[in-house]
Amino acid sequence: MTTGQRRLGLRLLLIVVCLMLPAQPGRSSAQAPPDPEQPLNEALATTITVRVVGHGAMALGREVGGARITVTNLATGELLATGLQQGEAGDQNQVMRTPHFMREPVYSATASAAVTTTLYLAAPTQVEIVAQGPLAYPGAMQRTSKTLWLVPGQHMTDDGIVLQLYGYLVQIDAPTKGTSLVAKDDVTLRASVRTLAGAPVRPHGDWDARRVTIFGEVLVGTRVVERLQMFFSGERNLFEAPFFVPKQQDAPDGITVRVIAANAADGNVGIAEEKYPVLSERLPTKKP
Repeated sequence: MTTGQRRLGLRLLLIVVCLMLPAQPGRSSAQAPPDPEQPLNEALATTITVRVVGHGAMALGREVGGARITVTNLATGELLATGLQQGEAGDQNQVMRTPHFMREPVYSATASAAVTTTLYLAAPTQVEIVAQGPLAYPGAMQRTSKTLWLVPGQHMTDDGIVLQLYGYLVQIDAPTKGTSLVAKDDVTLRASVRTLAGAPVRPHGDWDARRVTIFGEVLVGTRVVERLQMFFSGERNLFEAPFFVPKQQDAPDGITVRVIAANAADGNVGIAEEKYPVLSERLPTKKP
């Protein structure tokens, strides 16, 4: 090896070592402060986007009635903004199946429901943001809140401030609400299970029913008299189980049927209940 080749090799080695060394922080490593030309003590427009999503799911859009959002000054209690989130749930493929880098927009990569508002702030303000939804399903309504500081002139858009609501939309489809049940009849309990954003929960789907415990209960008063394992019916997001109606003398005030969907891994839980009167047994028809 010649002297020139050795020198070239050393230079290449030095370059590689320098590239491997961690970058040293400097004055330019932080974001620049607000524009010094801005007037002092003057309220500045501060735009924020608030987005309410189901935990591990999509944005709450018009399909489920959306969500109600309020922004309150935590120190004074003043209501700064309120709005109804409407629009689309978002791109399911983008949200649920596409890998993302940290801080990369997820919900705003394509249009999805959100509320955007502009506040005029003269000083850093600590706010409480409260979200309630889904508005079209009062029985499944959830509430959450988040407290954070807003800095005048510093906008929070794209995905914005994301609030997550836990739960499932559970609806009892059969027996039909208001139906009277006959003692000792064999009845099929059927219920649908969806995310709070309205997407179906089913086996092998993005929201896999195999990870969710779905079961029914028959109650007389507050006492559970039977627990039912529910199975996927093969239709979209429907689950069912048969049960026998108790005797009328055992349930003089009727029965309550409850369906529970619970995912211990992510904390999502949904519950639905319906009450049914119980009639006496059918008498056999006399032959003429």
